[in-house]
Amino acid sequence: MQNSHTRRIVLIALLIALEIVLTRLLSFQPVPAMRISFGFIAIASMAVLFGPIYAGIGAAAADFLGFILVPPASGAPFFPGFTFTAFLMGVVYGVFLYKRAYAFWRICAAALIITIILQLGLDTIWLWIILEDGVAAMIPIRIIRTLIMAPAQIIALRFMMSERFKDIFGSHAKPPLDIDVA
Repeated sequence: MQNSHTRRIVLIALLIALEIVLTRLLSFQPVPAMRISFGFIAIASMAVLFGPIYAGIGAAAADFLGFILVPPASGAPFFPGFTFTAFLMGVVYGVFLYKRAYAFWRICAAALIITIILQLGLDTIWLWIILEDGVAAMIPIRIIRTLIMAPAQIIALRFMMSERFKDIFGSHAKPPLDIDVA
């Protein structure tokens, strides 16, 4: 039992570190309100391996530690709303992908809920609380980001859930023939 618990902690810590690197260091940010990154892969991996609660806690920890280790260039203060959104991202991935048949509709649903409701909707509310009047100018940029990231997440998650990663994510990585749509 102790070995399993230690293994879980180490893997979550490695995925948190991967999320920080992918989101804070290897992201592309053409304008301040639009960060394109693949940190969601680490969060989705936590969700597939350990479930929604561990993924939510890991995503929140990655957001907080990422802010501490690599503060934003704008000098913006820490805002816990973004950490709450990160927690919800882990939970959503976990609800749709943990110990479930990896049907294409599950991947699409998780990606669309995260990109539209959480990142476009909830994160825009957090920006409105912080910036007040300036958020209206960011909405078109945030919509463009959503139009880029939703298909990117769907493609990346579909690849991640494919047969070639069965050994990493477990035997349930191959969807049953009667459930898989794609």
